Amino acid sequence: MGGNISIAKRLFLSATILSFTILLIAGVVLSHFYQRAAEANFDERLSVYLHALVADIATPGETGETNPEELSDPQFALALSGWYWQITRLDSDKQQIRSSRSLFAARLPRLADVGVPAGLGGARRGYAIGPDGRRLRIVERVIDTGDNGIYLVQVAATTGEIEAAIERFDAYLVVTFGLLAIALIASSAAQLRYGLAPLRQLQEGVAAIRRGDAESIEGELSPDLAPLAGELNLLIGANRAVVERARTQVGNLAHALKTPLSVIINEAALQTGPSAGKVQEQAAIMRDQVFYYLHRAVAAVRAGAVASATDVGPVAQSLAGAFEKIYAERAISFTVDMPQPVRFLGERQDLEEMVGNLADNAGKWAESAVRISIAPEFTQSGAERSFFRVAIEDDGPGLAPELREAALKRGRRLDETKPGSGLGLSIVADLASLYGGDLTLEVSPAGGLRAVLRLPSTSNAPPQMRP
Repeated sequence: MGGNISIAKRLFLSATILSFTILLIAGVVLSHFYQRAAEANFDERLSVYLHALVADIATPGETGETNPEELSDPQFALALSGWYWQITRLDSDKQQIRSSRSLFAARLPRLADVGVPAGLGGARRGYAIGPDGRRLRIVERVIDTGDNGIYLVQVAATTGEIEAAIERFDAYLVVTFGLLAIALIASSAAQLRYGLAPLRQLQEGVAAIRRGDAESIEGELSPDLAPLAGELNLLIGANRAVVERARTQVGNLAHALKTPLSVIINEAALQTGPSAGKVQEQAAIMRDQVFYYLHRAVAAVRAGAVASATDVGPVAQSLAGAFEKIYAERAISFTVDMPQPVRFLGERQDLEEMVGNLADNAGKWAESAVRISIAPEFTQSGAERSFFRVAIEDDGPGLAPELREAALKRGRRLDETKPGSGLGLSIVADLASLYGGDLTLEVSPAGGLRAVLRLPSTSNAPPQMRP
């Protein structure tokens, strides 16, 4: 599954995941630190009241009976307000407890009893559940006043203020880090777009070669990709050189075989007797077979080479004009219908070979007209290849369904009265297959045969509607 993800998506997803992970960890750490800072600030505030109570207890001449009015905060006077103080004498058999009015006869829990360890100077700071069930932040300290006794001094307050401050900070943190995450994602996308632009340029250059719009990768590339583009251009040039050499060698072989076979056929025609006719027949078959396989070898080399593009319209118009002159004695008309320009992703001579064979075959059987229709084939967006169709139909007698498959077989002639070797339709079918297309035979609306040739084109765009 991971192999289907592009490099750009991999980089973007990894940058996004890392950004979110780092921001999440940073947010948790900052929230933790702020919570500790908020608790420390709150403890300092409670410690101010604690020091006031300790100072009152330690004052010479005082008995330790502290009045609540001596603490300035009025919340200590409101019943169960959440703000409490309590002084407990520890060195007396009968415990003496003085507390704020807000405790309302209740008692504060001791932090030592809930397992909170003592800090520097014996002071403790921690959380406990208060008399009304609410969570309290408590600071307490044991004071030894000598002759005046030993006291446990406690000041407590509900944690609502701390929690509200932490919630506000967390909310600000989420908003800030959310905006920061969006900014980081946007910057990552911009960096990827800018950083991968040379790769897109290289991709477009290779695609232009595949479409036949260019012969090499052009334009100024980044120093990182320029060597790769140079190697690709060398590879493309070497490919073309191999194709040209193969084409030349196959052509030379065809010419080398053509003359001896023609001599054999001509010599056999001058001889008499049953063997002469047999030699002439077999030599003609040999000539047709050699030309067929040589032609197929050339087509295979061209189809496997770096693609070139051919405008279909001019080729079809040229062939239609040529065949109209060839069949002028029978007054066969050849018309071309092409709503929009189409380009064949292949060699011009192969397109001429395929369309020419089909048009010639239609002209042999037509009564009065042959129609060549060319239209792009609709493909879904993102398809690897696009195709177009060439439909060549005549108004002749047509072909029975059981004979259509036989007509595509090599060397099969369905009517010996018509000239030809029987290789035309099979050559077209083989050529179309080499280019990834196909040839089908159907019934023409005019009553004759309709040959539909499907070939690759240079565009995935759907056909445009004509007004």
